[in-house]
Amino acid sequence: MAFDLDLFVIGGGSGGVRAARMAAQTGARVALAESSRLGGTCVIRGCVPKKLMVFASQFEEMLDLAPEYGWALEGEPRFDWARFRDRLQRELDRLEGVYGRLLETAGVTVHHQRAAIEDPHTVQLADGTRLSARHILVATGGRPARPALRGAALGLVSDDMFGLETLPRSLLIVGGGYIACEMAAIFNGMGVAVTQFYRGAQILRGFDDEARGLVAEALKARGIDLHVGTDLICLGHPEEDFDLPAGEISPEPASRPRGPVKVKATNGTERVFDAVLFATGRSPNTEGLGLERLGVKLGRRGHVEVDAYSQTAVPSIYALGDVTDRPQLTPVAIRDAMAFVETVFRGNPTPVDHALVPSAVFTQPELGTLGLTEEQAREQEPIDVYATSFRPMRTAFAGRPDRVLMKLVVSRRTRRVLGIHIVAPEAGEMIQLAAIAMGMGATKEDFDRTLAVHPTMAEEIVLLREPVRRS
Repeated sequence: MAFDLDLFVIGGGSGGVRAARMAAQTGARVALAESSRLGGTCVIRGCVPKKLMVFASQFEEMLDLAPEYGWALEGEPRFDWARFRDRLQRELDRLEGVYGRLLETAGVTVHHQRAAIEDPHTVQLADGTRLSARHILVATGGRPARPALRGAALGLVSDDMFGLETLPRSLLIVGGGYIACEMAAIFNGMGVAVTQFYRGAQILRGFDDEARGLVAEALKARGIDLHVGTDLICLGHPEEDFDLPAGEISPEPASRPRGPVKVKATNGTERVFDAVLFATGRSPNTEGLGLERLGVKLGRRGHVEVDAYSQTAVPSIYALGDVTDRPQLTPVAIRDAMAFVETVFRGNPTPVDHALVPSAVFTQPELGTLGLTEEQAREQEPIDVYATSFRPMRTAFAGRPDRVLMKLVVSRRTRRVLGIHIVAPEAGEMIQLAAIAMGMGATKEDFDRTLAVHPTMAEEIVLLREPVRRS
């Protein structure tokens, strides 16, 4: 059978764009459909704008420290949200253009419209065009989930936070994952009065207990009003009486100012905030693609089920990135894309390896993590835990109580490092380099043989001599 294309990619995020480009470089005929903006969650609504907002939020601490280092600052510092936001949007436009040019240079045909799968080898575009392809790749990513609560339409989701018309004076963040905690640190650093509700016993579930405990204390020390064991019951307008039946509340677009929002919490309190942000998880974008009708299996959360080679139950259809149940991280999607191209277009079957996935939470301070938590490792085998917590030089000099954490989880039998957890400024930069050593199977003794760079925070990771716990 003759096909119009060798590959049709649905989704123009990091994974989809990388797969399309790399496949086209093998000589394959490739097309890609994206109904929104090229770049996807990471470039347009996630990692990139978030990290730029992290940078913006850190200047408050720098300004606070400056006088202790002899700098005389004139006048009261003021953060200009509108100026930053407009500069941010221009940068996102630039990056979207870069993605488009990369695809064009690779010879990929881009369709700026929605696509659905008609049969195992046919894609139909929104304008009615049908294209056949030997292989179809679903890389449609995910979207923020909004809880099923009365008045939930009055709340924002993470996508809304990068283009706010005005900066709220008070913000309630609902959730305890990395997005919720990062947003809390960002807006707190921009001068917003931030309150955070999380229904669990401690934020950052799934991360090392000691590390997430230190992050929680740091957030509170910076003025974030963190409440664990607390969730929302409902939202409404300030004058709304929650004891009366709910009326119709229409969604209000984030592009124009929203009025204050009244909330009722599980602890019985009622408060009014300028804005409420739901950071309560993400859902895969699988609706309307025609997947289940064709026999593609979807998991409980709606994610596409794939094997180690990103192949679905329908042999010609593949999926990668956040639309699957793999770690929702851009480098994972890009690695998945490279393995897909190697398998399908280079004839070299390459399974996806997610054994070691370093990650960072860009709070203040940051949390960098890799491998097993202390709790996970303890369930697996006998371990030694090496850790230290101390006041970093930069803030200690200014009399600040800030603390950092360096932690190694080590197998007692093999001496291999099973987990590394760092809570410190620039922890993301440190964990990336530590991942190289751990990926090579480094032992505790390999770390011990490494000379320290002094004076740095990172030197402590190679100066840990005696275990603080054995289990």
